[in-house]
Amino acid sequence: MNAWIVVFLLLPLVAFGQTNPRVRRETNQGVMVLELYPDKAPKTVANFLAYVQSGFYNGTIFHRVVPGFVIQGGGFDTAFRQKPTKPPVENEATNKLSNLRGTVAMARTAEVHSATSQFFINLKDNTFLDHRETTPRGYGYCVFGRVVEGMEVADAIAKIPTGPGGPFPAEVPQQPVVILKAEVLANPPKP
Repeated sequence: MNAWIVVFLLLPLVAFGQTNPRVRRETNQGVMVLELYPDKAPKTVANFLAYVQSGFYNGTIFHRVVPGFVIQGGGFDTAFRQKPTKPPVENEATNKLSNLRGTVAMARTAEVHSATSQFFINLKDNTFLDHRETTPRGYGYCVFGRVVEGMEVADAIAKIPTGPGGPFPAEVPQQPVVILKAEVLANPPKP
């Protein structure tokens, strides 16, 4: 993403004296607030904020739920149609942020730099997902934020029974978990 676009997206936060943007995600299971780390993952945060501000996540589902591991969403609508995305963002997993409980990271394929819109929330410390080396197996998954409010919502989502759904043979919540609205908080609290 162009550096000017990143500055434009973060400019309102500077005016409020806040360096870390926050995103409020309203789901049919409750509300979560995410704090993002543009200083550690600038390209990833700018990519995520662009999706939020365009309304992309509204009406998408958490399509993968693995209790004791992660909940994943941000790519499919309620009919399991994959939403068209922008080009992939560079994997910034070398930022030294760890996949600890409550952190938010980018989902990707086996290709290191393939993340687009899908993200996951770590339900426990998953340090084996951290960057270890610059090989396809060791590159890791980029943490770019954390849940600062509503982790109990993520835990409740993890308790919903799973099974097959859409193109997926397993790990799909049998009660749809829908992101009703995602929005950048205009005036997040100062630290």
